[in-house]
Amino acid sequence: MIEEEGQPTTPKEITQENKIDYFRDTPIRLLGYANEVGEAFRQLIPVKLVRLSYVVASTYCFCDAASKSIGSKPTKDQIESGKSDNQVALETFVEAAVWQGLASVIIPGFTINRICWLSSIALRRGLGRLVAAEKQRYLVTGIGLSSIPFIIHPIDTLVDHVVDKAVRDYNRPNED
Repeated sequence: MIEEEGQPTTPKEITQENKIDYFRDTPIRLLGYANEVGEAFRQLIPVKLVRLSYVVASTYCFCDAASKSIGSKPTKDQIESGKSDNQVALETFVEAAVWQGLASVIIPGFTINRICWLSSIALRRGLGRLVAAEKQRYLVTGIGLSSIPFIIHPIDTLVDHVVDKAVRDYNRPNED
């Protein structure tokens, strides 16, 4: 076997570098968007299905946080500060759950809901007599669905900043 510079050489290095995060690197991650899709379809489907979409997205978030917690290992700094494996796992779970809850469920769901609500008002006022109400509901759904790709990055950036300040700073050892 020819070793390339910078490539992992031991089995341990190979498995750690090539480890698949099933909740972030596979289509499973799309379950985190269920509530956004549910909100976009709110005008066309029963509210029970919208609520179910939140259950799906929240379950995804919980499973991702649990996965991160189970796979967590204390860093050198955490070991030196006296943190146990269980404490590191709990902190990892809380950080991942807060991040996922904000970035995948709460903020995007609210954002899509408001985009659709504002779109329905704008369409009703602007196209009220020209386009039938039923067609307007489909347009609102289309607007909601098409806005999902545009809200992801700004929300993730905001949540990174919030979690960095609120959770990660709390978990860092004091540097006195």
